[in-house]
Amino acid sequence: MSVNKEIKRVTTHILQKMKVDGEKISMLTAYDYSMARIFDDAGIDILLVGDSASNVMAGHETTLPITLDQMIYHAASVVRAIKRCFVIVDLPFGSYQGNSKEALGSAIRIMKETGAHGIKIEGGEEIIESVKRIISAGVPVMGHLGLTPQSIYKFGTYAVRATEEAEANKLIKDAKLLQEAGCFAIVLEKIPASLAKIVAETVEIPIIGIGAGRYVDGQVLVMHDMLGINKEFKPRFLRRYLDLYSQIFGATQAYINDVKSKDFPNENEQY
Repeated sequence: MSVNKEIKRVTTHILQKMKVDGEKISMLTAYDYSMARIFDDAGIDILLVGDSASNVMAGHETTLPITLDQMIYHAASVVRAIKRCFVIVDLPFGSYQGNSKEALGSAIRIMKETGAHGIKIEGGEEIIESVKRIISAGVPVMGHLGLTPQSIYKFGTYAVRATEEAEANKLIKDAKLLQEAGCFAIVLEKIPASLAKIVAETVEIPIIGIGAGRYVDGQVLVMHDMLGINKEFKPRFLRRYLDLYSQIFGATQAYINDVKSKDFPNENEQY
């Protein structure tokens, strides 16, 4: 049972207190009003309007094609649904890599046009000036290290990151830099659990994992994966809580059959 169940609104202060108190942080992605409302009513702590919308909502192979305007559309829909949880929005590829001024402009657009509570940005030392500039404007920033999907063509694979000592040391260094720059939390994606444990114990801010083991301060999953809307994606770190693909498939077939057989609508379903 959450010790923060009765709070009216999750904030960065509450998230920090959860880490200190040892309460795990729950986080899911959301991209639309209806699902966000259900997640918020259920008591989720953080909703991430992820650039994964490029994959699960638009059908692209990577997260790269989604635009800032499209992220703003999804984020505004999510924010209109929530009453309690903290809403974070991904800065999409191409909206911050150029320079820190461009990054700040993108973050400000998201905050002003969506009502979201903060942004998430991928990378460490290479984007630290952008992080500092955004935070200096009063925008909360969540970092993202490990497997960073916007750099997938650089990596060339979705394999586990930071398994070698040099990359692991850089990740720890980057986590410290993000904390020093003022980030309120960091997502660690697809790295060894032992490394994630070191990071969570080294920094004071919350560490949220996806494929990063159980020793971090919270977990995040993509809603389509967690609910079983996707069939093909089956990584080791994923636990499916529903099989919505099969349920929706079956319900659709039943509807089609009822229409074809003239069973729907019946006498009680017409005016």
